[in-house]
Amino acid sequence: MPSSGYELRAGGEPVQRNKKQSMADLKLRRLTELNLRLREDLDRPRVRVSDAADSLVAYTKQTKDFMVPSVWGPVDKREDPYAPPKNNGCCVVM
Repeated sequence: MPSSGYELRAGGEPVQRNKKQSMADLKLRRLTELNLRLREDLDRPRVRVSDAADSLVAYTKQTKDFMVPSVWGPVDKREDPYAPPKNNGCCVVM
């Protein structure tokens, strides 16, 4: 019988050693999961900031924005998605 003062389990291993082993397993699992997430993040395709900015500028120059009439001019009521809907005297149920 060990003189360390630890309680023995049925398998004969001290309780403290089993507890340390399970903590080590938990830490290893967490580190492995973190490593996997970091590898997935590293494999994600990247876009340079200058390329993303050029793409954004091109999009804003090509896409008409109805909320900025000072840039694009007055908007025809038929084209304006933000114009109030025309009611024919009936209630609208959504």
